[in-house]
Amino acid sequence: MRILVTGGAGFIGSHIVDQCVALGHEVAIVDNLWEEGGGKKENLNSKATFYRADITDEATLQKIFDEVRPEIVSHQAAQHSVAISTKNPQLDARVNVLGLLNVLTNCTRIGTRKIIFASSGATYGTPARLPIDEEVPQRPESPYGITKMVTEHYLRYWQEANGLTYTALRYGNVYGPRQDPNGEAGVIAIFAKRFLNHDSVRIDWDGEQQKDYVFVEDVARANVLAIDHGDNDIFCIGTGRGASVNELYHTLEKITGYAPEIVRAPKRPGDIYLAYFDCSKAERVLGWKPQVTLEEGMAKTVDFFRK
Repeated sequence: MRILVTGGAGFIGSHIVDQCVALGHEVAIVDNLWEEGGGKKENLNSKATFYRADITDEATLQKIFDEVRPEIVSHQAAQHSVAISTKNPQLDARVNVLGLLNVLTNCTRIGTRKIIFASSGATYGTPARLPIDEEVPQRPESPYGITKMVTEHYLRYWQEANGLTYTALRYGNVYGPRQDPNGEAGVIAIFAKRFLNHDSVRIDWDGEQQKDYVFVEDVARANVLAIDHGDNDIFCIGTGRGASVNELYHTLEKITGYAPEIVRAPKRPGDIYLAYFDCSKAERVLGWKPQVTLEEGMAKTVDFFRK
């Protein structure tokens, strides 16, 4: 199958590309290699065709769609940082909303069968109840969460108006190899690098805030399963358990044999204290469940940063 992965040089997108290539699909990548923790050349799969382009660039995107004529689009390209979204909500909306509309317009124009979209647990804000499932009300507390929620509405509208099939996956906190350790998001990558360099680590709030950390290869597999399952539906993709920042610290201490100094810091705006998912719908409909435990995934992440 011809598959176009937007953001395919990025952290999650590159793992989706690798799995699609391994299954024998014909894969093309659109990525602008954005400096702020975006795609990297070294993440590119040599068996995929790479187009360096921005999803907000209408003319270039049109040409790429004409050339690739994808049957499936995996839309991972995004402004993915909560912190950047609060500082620059215009940029966030331009990439996450207008960028998506460019992709949707081209999908309809060339007759793409389906779009698979990277949504986010950030669309829930502070969850009304736990565990979070697909029916929990969405009350996002950051511009990033707002644009991801808006996108889900566009997907539903586009399907009704233009007949484009979609699947949206609401990711938990994705971590693993190739995550940017220099950004503000991705505490496991940031910590792993700092533990290995024997640098101090910053823990915000009291460190007991819990998130659902899901390994990137598991997330990529959910995207691959969505090629043939879960049409016009939305799924939570996580592990079903929360892990605190303090637990991450102690797990890394065990893996690396080092205990760095902790610098305490206040809560960051938009930070959620407790969030974990119920992923039974993804298991039922997509045939997906996570396979990598937090300890295994963190060990793989540390190995990646050791190289």
